[in-house]
Amino acid sequence: MNLYPVIMCGGSGTRLWPASRPSRPKQFIPLAGNRSLFQETAMRVAPLVRDGVLVVVAGTRHREWIVEQLEQLGLQDRTRILLEPEARDSAAAMAAAAAWTLAHDPDGVNVFVASDHHIPDHEAFRQAVRQAASAASAGRIVTLGVKPTSPSTAYGYINPEGPGLASVKAFREKPDRESAAEFIRDGYLWNSGNFIVSAATLVEELEARAPGVADAAKRSLDEPTSGHVQQLGDAFRDAPKISIDYALMEKTQRASVLAVDFAWSDLGAWDAIAQTGEGEFGSHIFEDSEGCLVRAPEGVLVGVLGVSNLAIVAEEDAILVCDLDRAQDVKSVVERVRTAFPQHLDFHKPQPEDLEAGGRRFADWLRQSALPLWATLGQDEDGRFAEALSLDGHGMKIARRARVQARQIWAYAEAGRMGWSGPWRRAVGLGVERLEAEYLRPDGLCRTLLTADGAPLDEAAMLYDQAFVLLALQSASGLRPDVAAKAQRIREGLQALRLPQGGWREEGARPYQANAHMHLLEACLAWEEGGGDAEWGLMADEVVRLAQTRFIDPAGGFLREFFDEAWSPASGEDGRLVEPGHQFEWTWLLARYARLRGDTTMLAWARRLYDFGTKGVSDSRVALDAINTDGRPRGERARLWPQTEWLKAALILAETAEDGDRRRYMTDASDALRAVWLYLTPNGVWRDKRLGRKGFMNEAAPASSLYHIMGAFGQLSASARRLGLAIGDMSKPLN
Repeated sequence: MNLYPVIMCGGSGTRLWPASRPSRPKQFIPLAGNRSLFQETAMRVAPLVRDGVLVVVAGTRHREWIVEQLEQLGLQDRTRILLEPEARDSAAAMAAAAAWTLAHDPDGVNVFVASDHHIPDHEAFRQAVRQAASAASAGRIVTLGVKPTSPSTAYGYINPEGPGLASVKAFREKPDRESAAEFIRDGYLWNSGNFIVSAATLVEELEARAPGVADAAKRSLDEPTSGHVQQLGDAFRDAPKISIDYALMEKTQRASVLAVDFAWSDLGAWDAIAQTGEGEFGSHIFEDSEGCLVRAPEGVLVGVLGVSNLAIVAEEDAILVCDLDRAQDVKSVVERVRTAFPQHLDFHKPQPEDLEAGGRRFADWLRQSALPLWATLGQDEDGRFAEALSLDGHGMKIARRARVQARQIWAYAEAGRMGWSGPWRRAVGLGVERLEAEYLRPDGLCRTLLTADGAPLDEAAMLYDQAFVLLALQSASGLRPDVAAKAQRIREGLQALRLPQGGWREEGARPYQANAHMHLLEACLAWEEGGGDAEWGLMADEVVRLAQTRFIDPAGGFLREFFDEAWSPASGEDGRLVEPGHQFEWTWLLARYARLRGDTTMLAWARRLYDFGTKGVSDSRVALDAINTDGRPRGERARLWPQTEWLKAALILAETAEDGDRRRYMTDASDALRAVWLYLTPNGVWRDKRLGRKGFMNEAAPASSLYHIMGAFGQLSASARRLGLAIGDMSKPLN
């Protein structure tokens, strides 16, 4: 029996205004300690998970809160987040979680808990859950009934058949004080709203007693998903809006209650917060005052003089002062705010930058900052391009790779093609001269490495480098028509090195790899699109056949990185490695290939690669460096370049898609561009490696990333024309 705790993140906490608002409800606020109630709940239930999974059900608007706070706890990889497109009350939320659990584990037991309850004794709670789980696995629906400490009118009540774990006689709504006192005398328990039930039992009972809820929840799980976050489909909106109490608990014959006596509160109002003794927040001074609760934001000081029993809650835009004995009545204040001052019902939060606005900013950044910087400080007078610039723009005197020289030539040729008015001709012209003089060997192939001063350091002719030199020469052919002959000589050299089993062997420790072939395909497509001879198309065909028959797993739809000499998957970890960035690059290339050949079946290959690549997009919407063939991440590191390739792939697929698929790809493209912006700095350089919660590595900006950045903008510019987007361009004069 595996336990699947389900944290229910519904509710708005109206009585905790002005701290709790719709966009930041109470469960995401530290109200009784340093962690938020949601985080405390996650820490309380996480130890219950062994082979199960922690599930969170919430509205789409709270996605960022959930992802960020789970990442702070290090629990994101153990959690499945189900996002409701529309709130339909607790029955539908629980039904979706149970249906998801049942699909993954027919014997799984769900532990439904509210995200905003305060239970200081975590272990006592877990012991109660484990006791209840035994009954749940036998088909009972067990709720935890808390032994009352006072005749509260804030809670519902449960009448048990007897002590301990017992059947339920009746559920009672929130009573008046006199009825509450009578309930306590008769042995009633507070209804904590925690439920322990097998997924199979809950689904079966809802199908019998609330079939509309069960059906809508099940259908909502049919939508494609990636990563740890699943957006429930529109079918969820069809679920009747009803609580689990009305939909099931008042009708079922399987209800049981386990009496518990640990401290518990739903922290529903400011008096409950005050009673925890941990609710104060911010700076304050008390003078002749007692029994008060004060909360203030950073930078605000609250002085309290000669009063008692007050809640004083300050936010940047609103302040509440209330008698703690009237805390339950804050709702009435909120209703008046709703009528007279609706702007204070919620915090103002800027909307995420959309694709068009981000694209315009991208164009300006390239035109005004990045391209001028790398064409001056990033290129010597003799045409050698720098390998890297420090984050404040200083050059680094280190060995120079052929691939960087070639990539920078291509990047500035692309800038010129798109209308940049800066010195792109100089950058390309001098760059090609230096490439010819220092990198090309007598046999026409390209050596891989020079010293910082330009002396040969490594004579190896790597396939990867030949591919980028071919790409650079094609991009420069408009300025230098003679480079076509040099490209043909490199192609002839590569044809002589073709392996009997197909493809090419790479230099280095991993000679049989997909990556170098990917860039060779890119170069061949560029020459073919640019009017090159038929041999370029034939070489592209060969690489694509190798991808279809060897690189891409036919069942999983993922592309492996490394192979043995027979082009079978490499053994060990190398054979299980999948790089989301390369999934997206191959997607982009196969979509281009499909367009050139008029081959719609190739688009299906591209879409499968893309879908698997999105398994490597983290919950915080950043493409990770590496995942396994089962889609699980290998770590939190996320470099800049996979974000650019995600953007390119999403955009080119959006061009070929319709309706819902196009919306999905466009949403992904917006997310990808926002991810790119995490890395770019205003002065025209970039950070390269993001280590999850640890932030960015403090290192120089690699010049090689400009190729990825320009490629992303080039695809964005092309897609904008085809899709009717207004993103601006690079043809404006420099400031």
